[in-house]
Amino acid sequence: MKISKVAFSKGISAFFFDDQRAIKNGAKHDGFVYVGEPVTPKFNRIRQAGQSISVLLMLEDGQIAVGDCAAVQYSGAGGRDPLFLAEEYIPFLEKHIKPLLEGMEVGTFRDMARKFSELQIEGRPLHSAIRYGLTQALLDVRAKALKLMPCEVVCDEYRLPVIAERVPIFGQTGDNRYDNVDKMILKGIEVLPHGLINNVEEKLGRTGEKLREYVRWLAKRVVQLRTSESYRPDLHIDVYGTIGQIFDNDMNRVADYIASLEKDAGGLQLYIEGPVDMEEKPLQIASLKKITDRLHDIGSPVKIVADEWCNTYEDIKEFTDAKSCHMVQIKTPDLGGIHNIVESVIYCRQHGMEAYQGGTCNETDNTARMCVHLAVAARAERMLAKPGMGFDEGFTIVNNELERIIAILRLKSGAK
Repeated sequence: MKISKVAFSKGISAFFFDDQRAIKNGAKHDGFVYVGEPVTPKFNRIRQAGQSISVLLMLEDGQIAVGDCAAVQYSGAGGRDPLFLAEEYIPFLEKHIKPLLEGMEVGTFRDMARKFSELQIEGRPLHSAIRYGLTQALLDVRAKALKLMPCEVVCDEYRLPVIAERVPIFGQTGDNRYDNVDKMILKGIEVLPHGLINNVEEKLGRTGEKLREYVRWLAKRVVQLRTSESYRPDLHIDVYGTIGQIFDNDMNRVADYIASLEKDAGGLQLYIEGPVDMEEKPLQIASLKKITDRLHDIGSPVKIVADEWCNTYEDIKEFTDAKSCHMVQIKTPDLGGIHNIVESVIYCRQHGMEAYQGGTCNETDNTARMCVHLAVAARAERMLAKPGMGFDEGFTIVNNELERIIAILRLKSGAK
């Protein structure tokens, strides 16, 4: 079967593009926006509306496959591709990509994904957001051609077992880090709250006292609101390198502070994501390893999650091979082609690293649903509830797609 027609449509993503460097430099809130000048190239303000592009592939039989090009909230930071603007990239897609797709025979997902992920135009690879959306559409078109779900195509092509079970979901609060936690507990999410601890003065505290108080509150709130004593969510908090800031990137002091948070977590497993940001990959790997080794040496059960500078499949392999952390975030849009997401989860599982299939609040409903299929097929340890920062909407999209997949797989297998 062939792809007969191709179209692209401009869309909006579920959150915003934020200039992370400007925020780390102390940009202050003014209502929902930030005050000050942007410092990352292509930004015209510190916070600006997120954009997306839908890739629409029509098969010969009239079925239409969809994939959404989207980029992370903190575009242009931590070694990532620059800001993704629809008005800039739709003409690019029309000129360079559409002629390659129209009339193309639908092959295996892996072959098609690799072909377009390795494609270079004028000596440059495609923007990661384009690779992300294009390969989603290619997986969807393969699934429609075979009359299968995308997760079934992935399991078949990677020779993975089809497992009709939940993947734990991780909710993010955004800046509403108290009310949204209440919602998460009431809805029984498996991992919470992310927390968005991206500013020392407002959220971490000069000695880490504000984060400590927040962890204590989380532990107490779980007990207060849970409907069953068996509900014991993992606590996973992203600190965006701010712990390193208050301890002058002294890794022993960073590790000792992180270890001290265990007693505040009320017996819940605690993960700290991005404790330091060293502004380059080799130093980031070495620094996280020092923290991880120190935690091991002092017998701390608190776990470290890598995020910044761990953007590609190759990066994930390097962080994993170095045993630099306990878990890596597979930040889905940063990996470009979604086959890299599958292969990253598989590599982590084969090498004793926990795989968190993450992403960004700045994605779309389509990207979120497709990512559920990838997580179910490759069996990530957890996946992000996305898109958006309101929690309820993203959790609804991801949770309900997960439950549909499980129900359909059980229906096909005859299981109850």
